[in-house]
Amino acid sequence: MTSDRALIRRPSPRLAEGLITHIERVPVDVELAARQWQQYVDALAEAGWTCVEVSPVDDCPDGVFVEDTMVVFRDLAVIARAGADERRPEAAEAERAVAAQGYRTANITEPGTLDGGDILKIGSTVYAGLGGRTNQTGIDQLRGFLEPLGAQVIAVPVSKVLHLKSAVTALPDGTVIGYEPLTDDPGAFPKFLAVPEEAGAHVVLLGEGRLLMGASAPKSAELFRELGYTPVVVDISEFEKLEGCVTCLSVRLRS
Repeated sequence: MTSDRALIRRPSPRLAEGLITHIERVPVDVELAARQWQQYVDALAEAGWTCVEVSPVDDCPDGVFVEDTMVVFRDLAVIARAGADERRPEAAEAERAVAAQGYRTANITEPGTLDGGDILKIGSTVYAGLGGRTNQTGIDQLRGFLEPLGAQVIAVPVSKVLHLKSAVTALPDGTVIGYEPLTDDPGAFPKFLAVPEEAGAHVVLLGEGRLLMGASAPKSAELFRELGYTPVVVDISEFEKLEGCVTCLSVRLRS
């Protein structure tokens, strides 16, 4: 398997009907969202990533948030069983796509539920958010799949946001970053850095110190620059209206 590929899935025409849990619903401009999605894909490509498009699921408003369909660790893709019933049809085409990239697959099964957005990988440590979308059975199944591959799976609470990675992600040096008012337990992580904006908690590691992040967190971008990183900024305002962020719009595949 070659490195630096990203699974992506274009937005559904029904995007504006996407689920929300912790925020008020506001109108979503679907045409603007389509342009923003393309700019996001272009940013990945410009950073050297090969984007692999998963077949669209136009009847699934949240299908663009393709990260939720799986957890990839080493050569294994664990296919999620969404915590929201409406999102379960998103997984089948995503499983086919990742298998076509050479990955073995395993599946979370009933009564387990797990969303990929609840999983934060830092080296061989895998933090799993236990909350509204991912249950203990799902985490136990994930642990059973990943620990034989050398992972340590640690459950952490999620109650203030949709997914764990709605609250925290990590910098290249392993420091967990989060917006403290929305982070249930910052002390769960060995190194935690508070950021000044909610959207500043979300970064995708592009390699070579580059951080893909949302345009709605300029103060956080400046903080990252001071730390020696290079922010790559994209406007994803329409996806943020649906509790989306830069992490959930792709599945990053690296050997």
